[in-house]
Amino acid sequence: MMQKLQRFGAAMFVPVLLFSFAGIVVALGSLFNNATIFGSLANPTTGWYKVWDTISAGGWTVFNQECLLFVVGLPIGLANKSRGRAAMEALITYLTFNYFVGAMLSHWGAFFGVPNFNKIQITANATNGGLTEIAGIKTLDTNIVFSLIIAGIVVYLHNHYFDKKLPEWLGTFQGSTYVYFLGFFVMIPVAFLTCLIWPKVQLGINSMQHFIVSSGFVGIWIYSFLNRVLIPTGLHHLVYIPFQFGPAVVAGGLQPYWLKHLTEYAASTKPLSQIASVEGFQLYGNEKVFLVPFICWAFYATAKKNKKKQTSALLIPAALTSVFAGITEPIDFTYLFAAPVLWIVYSVMAATMNTVMWCFGLRGLMSDGAIGIASMNWLPLWAHHWHIYVMQFIVGIVFGLLTYFIFKIMIEKFNYVTPGREADDEDVKLINKKEYKEKMAQQKAAQQADANDPYIARAQAYLDLLGGPNNIEELSSCATRLRVTVKDPEKLGSDAQFKANKAVNVVHHGKAIQVIVGLDVAQVLERMQSLMEKAGHDAKVSQEQDTEVEQAIGFIDLLGGRDNIKKLTPCSTRIRVEVYDPSKVADSKQFKDLGAHDITHKDNEIDIVIGLNAENIIDKMKENM
Repeated sequence: MMQKLQRFGAAMFVPVLLFSFAGIVVALGSLFNNATIFGSLANPTTGWYKVWDTISAGGWTVFNQECLLFVVGLPIGLANKSRGRAAMEALITYLTFNYFVGAMLSHWGAFFGVPNFNKIQITANATNGGLTEIAGIKTLDTNIVFSLIIAGIVVYLHNHYFDKKLPEWLGTFQGSTYVYFLGFFVMIPVAFLTCLIWPKVQLGINSMQHFIVSSGFVGIWIYSFLNRVLIPTGLHHLVYIPFQFGPAVVAGGLQPYWLKHLTEYAASTKPLSQIASVEGFQLYGNEKVFLVPFICWAFYATAKKNKKKQTSALLIPAALTSVFAGITEPIDFTYLFAAPVLWIVYSVMAATMNTVMWCFGLRGLMSDGAIGIASMNWLPLWAHHWHIYVMQFIVGIVFGLLTYFIFKIMIEKFNYVTPGREADDEDVKLINKKEYKEKMAQQKAAQQADANDPYIARAQAYLDLLGGPNNIEELSSCATRLRVTVKDPEKLGSDAQFKANKAVNVVHHGKAIQVIVGLDVAQVLERMQSLMEKAGHDAKVSQEQDTEVEQAIGFIDLLGGRDNIKKLTPCSTRIRVEVYDPSKVADSKQFKDLGAHDITHKDNEIDIVIGLNAENIIDKMKENM
């Protein structure tokens, strides 16, 4: 199950990677149109303001269309084949779902607990009674939760029914039309249940808001915790919007209130806790500036030595985006599904840090990264309130260090598969000069064939090193790596040859091979598919991985290969193996890296504790021996 969640997390990376650039654009637009810094130049009537406002509008695209982005992005990462068609199917099915929800609430809103559905007008920066508008459709605000649910349903339908052969007279309804046909009717009960249940979920969140406002530091902690822990569900919007833009604390919202009184606060020598006493709910940008970099440091510190370079390449730009632009999605979704308990720890640390800062007197509009915080707090208020900001940095760094050590200890103790800690049983191979020259000549020929394509040379090289198209049974990718099942591992090139063609590393589990390529793996995979099609070979291209097969093949290798295995016997929750030569059996850690709970040695007998699926693993092992 955990491996499935990890693959789901890798698929989430498809849309998430867009957030970094968009976040920087939005942050720059906010900075350059801040009247406190740029004075009359940032007046809404000037050309300067209009240019940056236009640029900011474009930057908000990714965030304003977040739901549609995930609906389209997930099938690209999870569909077995025809991913473009799967993305189209998911989009139209998601829109159909929202049309169903809107129609049901329009006709029977009172029954579902939304009696004013037809009267509510959707406006920006408001909760709108739990409603929203998606692609022009008035519907329930289900945020990213139902984007993922609907996309998941469509991926399932696509993978199971896209290739279904219908009778000749129904031939025009095959493929995407058939998937949408099924999705259309599935969405009717899904929409009904959503209308029935979701308004009650929203009511629960709204009732908690009133408690938070009147609870002092307790309310600050609860607000900060919920605003962080609910991010993966998208429900955090229902937490902060009534405070930041709505009437939960002051009329018009805390953000306009702060900006309206900013000149007054800058001129006053009184503590911010007195002159801006209500402005304590917008401090959640501090975890983006102070905690996320230390989390990245913990990931790097616990990464395997041979993966530190690749890990830092992923984490450094994501950490900088968090610190400066306040966009944390690239980090959040990197480990959320691999180690969800760390997300809870992060949320607790963030809420506690913000509460401590509040108790020391920090107030302000600090919902962005350093650029936004500086432009709306540090720069205009530094003259009279610098001491509170020095305290902010001290507390932030202390909590950052605490978070680093907690994450590092937990990752190592519980062996969480955070970035850089993926299973990697590398088998180093040497090549001679002749082999190296032959492969380099092939790479050069591929580059000359298409000099304008930076991916085709690597795609051709990897195909050759994997034994050619005819040696590939299954091919897929995750966030940074190719995942390949080959027919004959003996036909593979050496790891040094892969690295000579810009691969970061190669992971071997018998017939299951992982080539760590980098963030442009999608482009390389696409070129490999094209080359294989030209060669008349159509291996299965998917994200579906049979974890039991991968485990079985890995155990065969760790036991010294099929020739070293004399007898396999299931024994309740363990695999009992009799080997010819115990010295060829790998150490216990390598078995545990493949999912074994424990391993015991007694002469020529090896017991691998695997769980209730021991018999299934043995069957898979026998099939691959």
